[in-house]
Amino acid sequence: MSATAITIGTFDGVHRGHAALVAAARDAAGDGGRVVVLCFDPHPLSVLRPDAAPLRLSTFRQRCHWLRAAGADDVIALEPTDELLGQSPEAFLDWVMSEYSPDVIVEGRDFRFGQDRSGCIQTIAAHASAAGYRAITVDDVEGTLTDGSVVRITSSIIRWLICAGRVRDAALLLGHPYVICGPVVRGDGRGGPDLGMPTANIDPCQTLPADGIYAGLATGPDGLRYPAAVSVGTKPTFGENPRVCEAHLIGLDPDTDKYGWTLRLEFHEWLRDQVAFEGIDHLVEQMHRDVARVREAMATKVPGSHGHTHDPQPAEDERVLFQRHR
Repeated sequence: MSATAITIGTFDGVHRGHAALVAAARDAAGDGGRVVVLCFDPHPLSVLRPDAAPLRLSTFRQRCHWLRAAGADDVIALEPTDELLGQSPEAFLDWVMSEYSPDVIVEGRDFRFGQDRSGCIQTIAAHASAAGYRAITVDDVEGTLTDGSVVRITSSIIRWLICAGRVRDAALLLGHPYVICGPVVRGDGRGGPDLGMPTANIDPCQTLPADGIYAGLATGPDGLRYPAAVSVGTKPTFGENPRVCEAHLIGLDPDTDKYGWTLRLEFHEWLRDQVAFEGIDHLVEQMHRDVARVREAMATKVPGSHGHTHDPQPAEDERVLFQRHR
């Protein structure tokens, strides 16, 4: 028999643990059933304690895409208002029932909700018994890092790994490379004229990895994916500068429009720290070595004679349509 299964959370990054929740909801919904994800956006802490709100791993549109790929039918954004967050756990569940009429609610063992985060899975189980729906609890999902350590997969540990530059480990827990999106903005104009390697400077609203040079894939304005040498940091060779993220898209026509398009950037591998070189010549030599390493690292990611392929995901501004509940 088909049913409506709901899971609720922030789902930042949409990692393998989140995918397990959606998969369990998909199983519970049955053939012909619907899986609805109620996704807080922005993070509730941005309202409750703005100074403690975590750095964002993903935009809402990215979460829509990955949650749909995991098996969700509908992704609905919940605006974390004071009124909504101030409800008792029981009142919040009553609201969910009145708005969405779920047959099943699926959550992880550490799920907390309601005023002062006082609700838990036991609260849902008790409410389900009285209200006539099923409550399903999904066990934690663990992942193995490149050093062999086993960790419980959470957005918090993924955030920590990214901020430490461990993008390969982050990808193991996410189930996909770490991705940032944002408009291409004006930089210092030094990459093309001075260094012979034009770069696209991105202005993301997401967490940046630790300072360093990375191998990645970038989606150009033509919708193709290119190997990319990515620099995050303050460009110490040129003195004191703001922290920026810029990517050299290997194979992109240098006459491509420089600004205004949306850059989608995947981080695949950390290559080295940022270094203050003695002069531009030494920097350029190292940049060419970096590009060679990127080509090698990304060779299997972008097959074909031209080294690029179509992006399997739609552009950021064309992604899955979503609903928003206020």
